[in-house]
Amino acid sequence: MNGERVSFIHSSLSLIVLIVVAVVTSIIIMEFSLNDHQITRAQQQSVTNLTSAEKQQVLHGISFEIDNVTFSHHTTTVNGIQMHYVMGGQGDPVVLVHGWPQTWYEWRHVMPALAINYTVIAPDLRGLGESSKPISGYDGKTTAEDIHQLVTKLGFNDIFLVGHDFGVQVAYSYAAAHPNETKRLVILDVPVAGIGPGGNITGLWWVQFHNVRDIPEMLVAGHEREYLTWFYRYSCNPAAITEEDIDEYVSHYSSPGGMRAGFEYYRALSDDIKQNKEYSMVKLPMPVLVLGGECSFGDAALDSMRLLATDVRGSVIPNTGHWIPEERPEFLADQLFKFFGNSTIISK
Repeated sequence: MNGERVSFIHSSLSLIVLIVVAVVTSIIIMEFSLNDHQITRAQQQSVTNLTSAEKQQVLHGISFEIDNVTFSHHTTTVNGIQMHYVMGGQGDPVVLVHGWPQTWYEWRHVMPALAINYTVIAPDLRGLGESSKPISGYDGKTTAEDIHQLVTKLGFNDIFLVGHDFGVQVAYSYAAAHPNETKRLVILDVPVAGIGPGGNITGLWWVQFHNVRDIPEMLVAGHEREYLTWFYRYSCNPAAITEEDIDEYVSHYSSPGGMRAGFEYYRALSDDIKQNKEYSMVKLPMPVLVLGGECSFGDAALDSMRLLATDVRGSVIPNTGHWIPEERPEFLADQLFKFFGNSTIISK
């Protein structure tokens, strides 16, 4: 009987050892099978349960690759907040300002090409992504100052500036406040609020809904993915933002205060419109490139910017919706190279 018991114990221990070895081997294989982009996501997701301050400390300095080009995460204090940004490449600085409901990650397909000739800086706007979430300060003037202080801290004076969606408001405010420090400005798809066709954006149903205090947060809570997915799929090319990409965005917007911070950009629109009307009294002197999506705002952004700048060029991109950096990244990168002074994308 004792011999059988010993034999059973030995068999059980052997089975346990085999299971442990199998699990460890699977983990190792899975780790090595991850591509560079997946490793980046794994690094980011591993800190999702940490506080904002802890996340920023963990992420700071982490390097990763997109298409064999190295970028790194950083955080710094600007304008009273902690701002997270991703940086890579070398050369003159190009600042890429994302919109809602996105983060720096919306530029992932454009960044590697630009980084060959430029220093690419892609921040998370205040309240969004891994940046801290203050109660106030979501108007264009304040958010532009966030970016300006970041650029100054990094030691740059003149920048190429690109804004998409709410990043358009930030970029316009930056260029209007610092015209001599903005070499060239790029506006993607959205008209400037309150200027020309930009006066109509406040009538959009989601703009009205997001402007209501507290109710959107209450109704969307627990359904962030379903709600945000409607916007990502509202496009000419709904497959451009994959399920994995949606998971990345939702991981940030579903975190505590994430949706509220996003809605605050809409609640600041009345302040933006007042500021924009003041800024519009002096036209922007730098060249401006405007690209609109045929399935989105079309030429509204072009018409708006022609009232605000002296040198405006651009076009409406056929068969393209609102998410230009993700729907047409190669086209966008090529347009940026040409506009910034390089006629073609240079391969490594």
